[in-house]
Amino acid sequence: MFDATAEHNIQKLNELIRDIPVAMLTTVAPDGSLRSRPMITQEADFDGTLWFFTRDPSGKTDEVQREEQVNVSYADQDENRYVSVSGVARVVRDPEKARELWTGLYLAWFPKGLDDPELALLKVEPHTAEYWNPQSGMLVQLVGFVKAALTGQTFPPGEYRKVDLAGTSGGRGG
Repeated sequence: MFDATAEHNIQKLNELIRDIPVAMLTTVAPDGSLRSRPMITQEADFDGTLWFFTRDPSGKTDEVQREEQVNVSYADQDENRYVSVSGVARVVRDPEKARELWTGLYLAWFPKGLDDPELALLKVEPHTAEYWNPQSGMLVQLVGFVKAALTGQTFPPGEYRKVDLAGTSGGRGG
């Protein structure tokens, strides 16, 4: 199912990814293969743009500068929530935005803090997203799965949406 209401899509994605601490960022390597690595999710609400702290130069920033198409995926196995976001990324050096997003957690990767000369931001402007979110708890899903298997019926996985986010991030404080 395709949902075309941009503001609703942004709010829904914000709800789904807000409490997932780590996302997987997938970039395209020089040989065309895909590389994924964990990135810390920002505590700020998703407003149509995803931001991540990164070191520049690095393999990840080299890959993004060569091929801007990326995927960011989120998974919360406990709540059975899954989100996949596709879009374009670019390396940004914006001290004001970095100050806005900074928490002490990042000292583990940037011991010099905001003054680290290799500190940069990765700005991801999503074009599309897909999410899977069950409408019921794990026990209800398990019973439904067993029932489907025993009766030969298809198991309904819960809520699934493919949403269009293109054009929502440019003028939204990103």
